[in-house]
Amino acid sequence: MASDRRAIGIGLMGLGVVGSGVARILHEKAGVYARQIGLPLEIRRVLVRDPAKPRDFPIDPALITTNAADLLNDPAIEMVIEAMGGEQPAYEYLLAALRAGKFVVTANKEVMAKHGAELLALAREHNVDLLYEASVGGGIPIIAPLKRDLLANDIVGVTAIINGTTNYILTSMSKGGGSFADALAEAQRLGYAEADPTNDVEGIDAAYKLSILATLAFHMDVNPGAIHREGITKLGARDFEYARELGYAIKLLAIGRKTADGVQLRVHPALVSQDQLLASVDGVLNAVEIEGDLMSRVLFQGPGAGSLPTTSAVVADALDAAVSISNHVYWPHSFRREADLRALPMDEAISRYYLRIGVEDQPGVLARIAGALSGRAISIRSVIQKEVDREGVAEIVIMTHDAREADMQRALGEIAGLAGVDCIEQMLRVMP
Repeated sequence: MASDRRAIGIGLMGLGVVGSGVARILHEKAGVYARQIGLPLEIRRVLVRDPAKPRDFPIDPALITTNAADLLNDPAIEMVIEAMGGEQPAYEYLLAALRAGKFVVTANKEVMAKHGAELLALAREHNVDLLYEASVGGGIPIIAPLKRDLLANDIVGVTAIINGTTNYILTSMSKGGGSFADALAEAQRLGYAEADPTNDVEGIDAAYKLSILATLAFHMDVNPGAIHREGITKLGARDFEYARELGYAIKLLAIGRKTADGVQLRVHPALVSQDQLLASVDGVLNAVEIEGDLMSRVLFQGPGAGSLPTTSAVVADALDAAVSISNHVYWPHSFRREADLRALPMDEAISRYYLRIGVEDQPGVLARIAGALSGRAISIRSVIQKEVDREGVAEIVIMTHDAREADMQRALGEIAGLAGVDCIEQMLRVMP
């Protein structure tokens, strides 16, 4: 590691929205941070793909490079801030930076979800730190509390709204009564959704973030592939109408629950009772609710997307790393593992359910549906039946008591084949 203590050298990877924001804040608040740390923080190299591309914040052209080795092999660069996004080449660059004994700050949820355990072990091996607060929840401080402040607790539950794009879309559908396509188009127009929104609307982004949270909360290695995942594309305006009538909001939730048998990990839209705090988390806000044995439930809420919240988290991590570099001291985070914990299959999940079923408007259909549910030990909590626009067709909405996922899926298969059942329009779980 470099011994130049006139400044702490930084290599910045990526100069997009977040990277430019980091460069701007480090420049504008340079004097403040120098007084806090005792040394100035100096950007010495910036890695970009296209040097000719216009930037939101002007950088000295002499600092720009397209060769990662200019950052990774420079002993005067003691900290690398990765703001590129995507799995590759970011993962390979982070490996190289840690092997070179550099502190690393990243906002990369995909890399941390897929390779976090490996990278953190490598950081400890080389007596440096890997900080990743911005990888989950934008400006919400949640990684640090899980690493330090909540360690006295046995965490038994994590329930989170951790994708600002989907939360904006669901809020828009709930309050405006429009379709998913209309709400998505508006989110794209406002810059909340990408041109290709797949990672957001299919729950992929939320699964990456849940993987990171669950790894810290439950002290187990969580691969994103072990997380059951459903998106929001099949939700319809009528689901929001019924949700309001029943006293619920609809949110895309990332849920981790520890039981005696293991940990249930899932991302899917769910009904959230209006008296729950998460039901009022609207727009692009994110929230993470942590449940522990000593402190019951605590809620962390704030902006989950956008350049400023993410920049805030990245710069905070950079200052944390700078303190360690300046003082020549680093206390590695305890990374204990619960060896006997396993990720439980979705079939074992227990939940209440909302069913919306299109049926022929004739006697006996509801009784047959109730019989199919009863045959799988699923009891009905409430029923709503309404006419729909098509003549001779009705709509039944059923709320159930707790049931096993496997039993519900089998019951739905039977219901779909019953005489008088047009189609199963929707099945949603209810937040535990």
